[in-house]
Amino acid sequence: MTVLVNRLNKRSVVFRPPGPDDLDEWGQPTDDWVEVVKLWAAIEPLRGQDRAAAAQVTADVTTRIRIRYREGIDRTMVVRYKGVEFEILYIINPKYENKELQLMCKERQ
Repeated sequence: MTVLVNRLNKRSVVFRPPGPDDLDEWGQPTDDWVEVVKLWAAIEPLRGQDRAAAAQVTADVTTRIRIRYREGIDRTMVVRYKGVEFEILYIINPKYENKELQLMCKERQ
């Protein structure tokens, strides 16, 4: 875990899609994504070798985002870093140790 903590150097924000209970100041349903949490992350563009391995699962994976383990993160969410949004395609909990999550993502254009 020490190695991971040293690499968590990107202040990022996780957003979820708006739900039926998310209302604006006038009580109307909102279309804006809702901030879930601000966290520190390691954002790693995948190397060619990693992308080839990831292509066996999905060809769209371009980035791995590593964060400390936390419950509630799911595939409907996006991660934003410096104005760039990453769509979460799938989530890996290495060895099911609940120490970190690896979010395999696709950069939104």
